[in-house]
Amino acid sequence: MKVICGLNQIKKFNKSVVALGVFDGVHLAHRRILKETVTIARRIKATSIAMTFWPHPQGKGSLYSLEHRLRLISQLGIDVCIVVKFNKAFSRIAPEEFIKQILVKKLRAYYIFVGRNFRFGKAARGDFRTLNRLSCLYNFKVKVFKVIKINHRPVSSTYIRRLITKGNLNKAKKLLCQPVSILGTVIRGASLGKRLGFPTANINPHHEVLPPSGVYVVNIIFGNKRLNGLCYIGTKPTFRTQGLQRAAYNSKNIEVHIFNFKKNIYSRYLEIRFIKKLRNEKRFSSRDALIKQIKKDIRKSQSFFSLH
Repeated sequence: MKVICGLNQIKKFNKSVVALGVFDGVHLAHRRILKETVTIARRIKATSIAMTFWPHPQGKGSLYSLEHRLRLISQLGIDVCIVVKFNKAFSRIAPEEFIKQILVKKLRAYYIFVGRNFRFGKAARGDFRTLNRLSCLYNFKVKVFKVIKINHRPVSSTYIRRLITKGNLNKAKKLLCQPVSILGTVIRGASLGKRLGFPTANINPHHEVLPPSGVYVVNIIFGNKRLNGLCYIGTKPTFRTQGLQRAAYNSKNIEVHIFNFKKNIYSRYLEIRFIKKLRNEKRFSSRDALIKQIKKDIRKSQSFFSLH
């Protein structure tokens, strides 16, 4: 998938099918729009385009980082993703001008796909009605997707964020159509895991929503490989009183122990997919007690993978 950052970087397309939306999390409702975009574009021999916005136009915290979002969109087969920087200048563009100058002149949109709740343009005046009104003038077709509801509740990024922070990962998984995950960069830590006998990769998450503190069975996506391991999220309470860089334990740490893996992966991206929670975070009375528990956690997770 080609990524274009900024409206000024867009070159003219011959014919395209365009999906408009923030697509934060690329959840069930987003996937329906994006998959249809790919299907129709291939059918009419056009370019499939997803246009997304960063940061969130409504000023909300994102479910996933932009990089994570782009990875998920790419997996659905989209040809081109255009990332529009949402700033004051862009927010002042009238909806009609956006349609004429960008969607019609630059993208030459033949189809435009939007969710029923999507808004765009100055003062958020633009919506599917605006697109329908101008479709005859500029000769494009519009498909509006209804809001998906499960148990009478709309599927939304806001709802999924709430599920993740509360630890309801199974329900969030169903709405995301894949396990809850975080994307982050491997950074240098205090090497406590290595000193305990269990080397870990310390993860700096890319502005992602985190599950509650605890120990999780996880899959790790590294390049094209899927690995198994354990992930710890927490504040290292066992070491907090031992004078070891105390300030470093005031915020949440994310550490991943990857089974049968010894490569140096500093500065590389890892996607951590949460499969099952093993236990809550706990303060142990001693280093030996913690080591004993980690060994037990590893046995349980390896047993889980052997059964699944």
